[in-house]
Amino acid sequence: MRLVTYRLGQEAARLGVEKDNLIIDVARFGERCGLFLPSTMLEFIDLGPLARVQLGDELANTVAPRLVGCCIPASNATLLAPIPRPRKNIFGVGLNYTEHVAESARTLDTSKELPQEPVIFSKPPTAVVAWNDPIRHNAKVTKQLDWETELAVVIGSRAYRVSVEDALDHVFGYTVINDVSARDCRRAGQWIVSKGQDSFAPMGPAIVTADEIPDPQTLGLKTWVNGVEKQNSNTKLMLFSVRELIADISSVMTLEPGDIIATGTPAGVGAGRDPQEFMWPGDVVECEVEKIGRLRNPIVAL
Repeated sequence: MRLVTYRLGQEAARLGVEKDNLIIDVARFGERCGLFLPSTMLEFIDLGPLARVQLGDELANTVAPRLVGCCIPASNATLLAPIPRPRKNIFGVGLNYTEHVAESARTLDTSKELPQEPVIFSKPPTAVVAWNDPIRHNAKVTKQLDWETELAVVIGSRAYRVSVEDALDHVFGYTVINDVSARDCRRAGQWIVSKGQDSFAPMGPAIVTADEIPDPQTLGLKTWVNGVEKQNSNTKLMLFSVRELIADISSVMTLEPGDIIATGTPAGVGAGRDPQEFMWPGDVVECEVEKIGRLRNPIVAL
């Protein structure tokens, strides 16, 4: 399923399923089917895998009259970030593609050696914005605003000290994140100021549930700035797979339903180019992950 968080007019944000150019309101559809289903993404994730299976079965077997009054044309809705306000910081993963390690070593003073363990940082919930929301460029703070298209993993069940073999059992679904980075805002090797500023985590347009993507290591990733392709790679080139990242993080801290892991970006970032390229007000950045969709965000002056 493609799950979205949407708003119609001035109404509160609601959970929907995107299907055939429609958005089916999950809570209202549940009422038609005799199921108690919530109106927010996090509440739905909290219900566990049975809720996803029940909803999927009902949608697969429903007839058109049952959808009357609980769906709208997708074009009429405003898409929000699938999880507009994560409960915790997003887990970021740095230097998780070989060629990105090399380009970062050339231009960002990071080590040219491949990491032996995942490099973990975080982005606060206030960094999250939606499809078509502006990415804020504060010229007083940065002159090196950069893009990073990434596959993001949404955790569906509590994970603590899980094995690599069992790790994917804890995944609810996948989405797209642009790990926006102000390259000149790193502080003594720490990345959170560089990567955690408001609007620096565009997310969406949907969460695709894990049953639709049984192997997350086969997905193409692309980035465009002003329509010009900048990144073109595949998740098969990750140094540490989704399974390995979940196992590693859960070895030292508990992953909970709704937690998000941004799994790193491939080569092609602006800082790695010769000459370097960065984003400025008036630019538009688009980030795409195969089977999930494309994010589009304009850069605006703060």
